[in-house]
Amino acid sequence: MPTLVGAMPFPCRVCGAREGERSAASASWCCVRCGWRLGDAPDADLPRPVVAVVYYLRYDARVKIGTSTRPKQRLAAIRHDELLAFERGGRAVEQARHREFGALREGGEWFTLTGELETHIDGLRAAASDPWAAYDRWMGDALRAASS
Repeated sequence: MPTLVGAMPFPCRVCGAREGERSAASASWCCVRCGWRLGDAPDADLPRPVVAVVYYLRYDARVKIGTSTRPKQRLAAIRHDELLAFERGGRAVEQARHREFGALREGGEWFTLTGELETHIDGLRAAASDPWAAYDRWMGDALRAASS
């Protein structure tokens, strides 16, 4: 069956996106950004799922590798030029990346943006060119898992 992709009648309740898809045989829309079915509401009785991410922030020629379960608030508090990528995972993944790129450490959680670190970030960006879209997808997945 062909799939229709276009503007949904109203924004997604999970991520706020307006673009959705639906099959020609179905009247229901699904958000193309997070996968949430339009019209469904997350269960208000359940706590919002926690999606931990490792973030890669560029400031000049350095990269901060950190982690957060609330990336919008966290990134708003850190001076940076660009969000390069998200990687799903929490403290254990962050610490593994700190060890992996330890030779590039400038201090704290800041690393020189070069060589193998650039390659790692490029790989993350190849999988998800928009970090926020990836985060929204992970959140949609976690909400669906919590609802079932």
